[in-house]
Amino acid sequence: MERLIMSKLKEWKDKKNRKPLILNGARQVGKTWLLKEFGKRYYEDVAYFMCDKDEEIKQIFSSSFDVNRILMQLSARIGKDIRPEKTLIIFDEIQSAPRVLEGLKFFCEDAPEYHIAVAGSLLGISLHQGNSFPVGKVDMIRIYPMNYEEFLLAMGQEKLVDILTAKDYASINALKDTYEKYLRQYYYVGGMPAAVLAHSNNEGLEEVRNIQQQILFDYARDFSKHVSRTDVPRVNMVWQGMPAQLFKENKKFIYGVLKDGGRAKEFETAIQWLVDAGLVYKINRCKAVKMPLKAYEDFSAFKLFMCDCGLLGAMAEIPASQMLVSDEAIKEYKGGFTEQYVLQQMVSRDRGSIYYFSADNSRLEIDFVVQKDGKVVPIEVKAEGNVRANSLSEYLKNNADLHGTRYSMLPYIEQEHFNNLPLWAIE
Repeated sequence: MERLIMSKLKEWKDKKNRKPLILNGARQVGKTWLLKEFGKRYYEDVAYFMCDKDEEIKQIFSSSFDVNRILMQLSARIGKDIRPEKTLIIFDEIQSAPRVLEGLKFFCEDAPEYHIAVAGSLLGISLHQGNSFPVGKVDMIRIYPMNYEEFLLAMGQEKLVDILTAKDYASINALKDTYEKYLRQYYYVGGMPAAVLAHSNNEGLEEVRNIQQQILFDYARDFSKHVSRTDVPRVNMVWQGMPAQLFKENKKFIYGVLKDGGRAKEFETAIQWLVDAGLVYKINRCKAVKMPLKAYEDFSAFKLFMCDCGLLGAMAEIPASQMLVSDEAIKEYKGGFTEQYVLQQMVSRDRGSIYYFSADNSRLEIDFVVQKDGKVVPIEVKAEGNVRANSLSEYLKNNADLHGTRYSMLPYIEQEHFNNLPLWAIE
């Protein structure tokens, strides 16, 4: 399978001031495969080390940070020379070996000619537990579940991706049915690489759902392994409550949905754990649609989204027939599923900080607000082609300096105050 982030790894390799690389992301989003494939494509050799299962690696880093000694022992460990510029050194699950993480600083300072890339699934959790981090001595890239374009590539639809990349809206509009067919498939399969691979190999929708359920089980097992005993029930309540939060009319996170009388103090640690683990995205409210958005951030009101729409569908037990054939799932879940999809696509493109807007004294709400090219862009999401109930239009009529975007099942249309883009053509 092809991952678009491979180009970022190639840019890192070619940088003159390259530092050791940290590839961060949730479990099972493809970090290990990506680094191994990157090494296979662009290096003569790969030296791969799994930190959580190899006690010798931890021992090598346990004394001094003499990089010459470390390199000699690593070479002896794998039985071949590790060569500067020629060998990609990979440390996997680095959050299990804090001394290896700390040692990246010394490779940056004393041996920059060696190419080192590390991967960590729960790195954000590890750092919040006080482990040393080589600030300013590493480059960092975040990897997410596969987005819609990567899904199309996995399905062998390179030409459809080329048309999207070229922003050939005449062709995009003409191929609406084809794009929508694959969008429905993506809604069900999502972007976890194992699920996408099973679907591309025609292993059946039941196998896709089995893989998703196994991933959810593995995540739940992480809770019991890495969360304090007192916080495990709260983390589980937030995690299992994600569908109920997203599928209600008001998608603002409400503690009372989790339990009667629920309060922020009781659940804020659990929410932060899930955010640090990369399993959920937290989107804060902004109080005004003005530059800079950061100045108008409201930390007390937020929405939570899952890392993957396929996992959301599996957790909610939405049957394949409602996703692939009928519109029942889209209608039933009031656009929450479509907002999940749109947010996931924007996050995968590193759109920076993303907010939502709601007015203090009215029911007006704009699904997302982002900064782009020095401008604020309000974004509305519609699950279907019916866009008559339109908060965005109402808001933009009274704010002529803004130009918005609406994502829906309608084709590409340029309008006075905003552009309508089909859901499969998220910029």
